[in-house]
Amino acid sequence: MIRRLYSLVMRGAQPLLRRKLRRRGAAEPGYLEAVDERFGYYAAPATPGALWVHAVSLGETRAAAILVRALRERDPSLRLLLTHGTATGRAEGAKLLREGDVQAWLPWDTPQAVRRFLAHFQPAAGVLMETEVWPNLAEACRAAQVPLALANARLSDKSLRQSLRMKRLARPAYASLHAVWAQTDADAQRLARTGARVSGVFGNLKFDARPDERLLARGRQWREHLARPVLMFASSREGEEAALFAALAAARSKRVGSRGEAGRSAMQWLVVPRHPQRFDEVAALAQQAGLTVSRRSSWSDAQGPAPAEVWIGDSLGEMPLYYGLADVALLGGSFLPLGGQNLIEAAACGCPVVMGPHTFNFAQAAENAQSAGAAVRVGTLEEGIAVATAIAADPKRRDAHVQAALQFAQAHRGAAEKTAEAVLGLMRSRLSR
Repeated sequence: MIRRLYSLVMRGAQPLLRRKLRRRGAAEPGYLEAVDERFGYYAAPATPGALWVHAVSLGETRAAAILVRALRERDPSLRLLLTHGTATGRAEGAKLLREGDVQAWLPWDTPQAVRRFLAHFQPAAGVLMETEVWPNLAEACRAAQVPLALANARLSDKSLRQSLRMKRLARPAYASLHAVWAQTDADAQRLARTGARVSGVFGNLKFDARPDERLLARGRQWREHLARPVLMFASSREGEEAALFAALAAARSKRVGSRGEAGRSAMQWLVVPRHPQRFDEVAALAQQAGLTVSRRSSWSDAQGPAPAEVWIGDSLGEMPLYYGLADVALLGGSFLPLGGQNLIEAAACGCPVVMGPHTFNFAQAAENAQSAGAAVRVGTLEEGIAVATAIAADPKRRDAHVQAALQFAQAHRGAAEKTAEAVLGLMRSRLSR
């Protein structure tokens, strides 16, 4: 009964979804691509038997890339059906496609749309990345005998509370999953409370990412030629940049007003927004605060960054370059109650992290990084600026954090191998029926 009511609501909300896609498409044209797929209508031909991997957004798609690489190493003939929910995820996912692979939008979660999706593509098995469990999709897979797994699975305390409040809807969806491979023991315990059958705790796939050595080396080369350390705000979120720019503008006014000070900061700031559609907005915020700005999109690879009080990292796929350029990084999303962003890539690149109090989306990774000395926890953005500045100004202290970060990243690898073997086992179980 509750799922029937949910289905009616989801069906009634379809016009609102179309309106939302048009609005998002004005800023990100990718949302206007193949809109009918969102409602279960697919024009592209499909061959039955592919492995379906759903990676809703950019972060999940990057995790999926690590898994797909491990799968192809074991089975070069693997055919992939890759689905997404966001334009950035779809753009990133296009890089993973090979001949015979298909990419599409996952449909809106109505019974009719998900049945059309499964009937068209007829996947051998499905793998949802991290958190994406939809009631009608899970039920349709159960009915069609498509084994569905949740990989790199995580569930925060907040999400658990929401699932328990909606347990009549959420519990059957989680219980219908064929397998759940959790990131941590704590995630496994929370997922079990939703009714999921946790098959293993494999760790976080993102530890198995391989930073682009070419980009990392370029960033480090640029840093070597700078006269002052670089502090980076990595994957910053709305509200955080404005607070940072206000603090920088206030500090500059204080320096200029102090006798004998030239007014130049001892640190260079680099801000890399989490969402690409906000690049222009963040640059404008810095300028409105009276700060000079230089954007990565205007730099040449040969000459590197142009002088400015704030650099804006307005490119996609270059995080290793930015981590190589930075001496220390503040963790975006952690200075407001947003749950924090992933710090694993920073550790793999050997960049020390200073994080705020809000890391509930990556609680275990944040706690482990802090224990290992790869990250430092602070209570406020102001404290974060002070601590990051102190680390960058002390080469011995920074080097200790760098080594701790690299050791932390190395120690937690191995999830890709375990998950790939489990996924291939899932496909074999379907094909043997």
